[in-house]
Amino acid sequence: MSTGNAPDIRAGNQLEGKVALITGASSGIGAAAARLFAAEGAAVVLTARRKDRLDEVVLGIEAAGGLAVAVAGDVTSAEDCERAVAVAVDTYGRLDAAFNNAGWATAGQVLHEMTEGDYRRTLEVNVTGVWNCLRAQLPAMLESGGGSVVNTSSVAGTRATGASAAYVAAKHAVIGLTRAAAAEYGTQGVRVNALVVGSTRTEMMDQVLAGTPALEEAFLNESVQRRMAEPSEVARVAAWLCSDLSSFVTGAAVAVDGGTTAI
Repeated sequence: MSTGNAPDIRAGNQLEGKVALITGASSGIGAAAARLFAAEGAAVVLTARRKDRLDEVVLGIEAAGGLAVAVAGDVTSAEDCERAVAVAVDTYGRLDAAFNNAGWATAGQVLHEMTEGDYRRTLEVNVTGVWNCLRAQLPAMLESGGGSVVNTSSVAGTRATGASAAYVAAKHAVIGLTRAAAAEYGTQGVRVNALVVGSTRTEMMDQVLAGTPALEEAFLNESVQRRMAEPSEVARVAAWLCSDLSSFVTGAAVAVDGGTTAI
């Protein structure tokens, strides 16, 4: 039976030959994605603010036989985002995929007690950061004939969760940007999707729990599996969405939340 334009891809090499850019790649979900994307055959360009941590991830990838390069940068800087894309194109010839995963959060602050600085930082990293990345990545993908972008949103992008109001607003905006971009570029070979991520065992989560330990039980109980995700579990979904295996998926907010949004 004919499958039309459906890709023929073997398990274990779903990103073979692709060039992928990953933000927030120095730890947590981003670092897990960097290792997985490289293991799946992609040449990866990793960016985050902490160059030393990025270099550690790159060394691990290279030791396993993968291709990786680190570019220190901050997603709140349009110039840094453009530079990361330029490194991808200059080093590997093009850009096929991007996982815009960098994020920042605070907890334990009700709206009227949140400082203006925390509000601005939350929006700048989580919303403006994705905007900056998309503006830099999309032209390179169009030049390459298409590509796939995955943006990290959150369960907080679908409803109020107890996270700060600014974080809830920011993650809603990420889904809006994702859907708008998917609609604008769908006929040009670029797919754009978002991950609706539930509570995950990351460095940022550890920092939140250190400040507000009582939140841990609530995070565990919000999932129907009564646990948090491991970063690798989220990374696997991002890799699938960046691959041609998901060729008919665009404009989607894909839940990776242990069933949190099912109840």
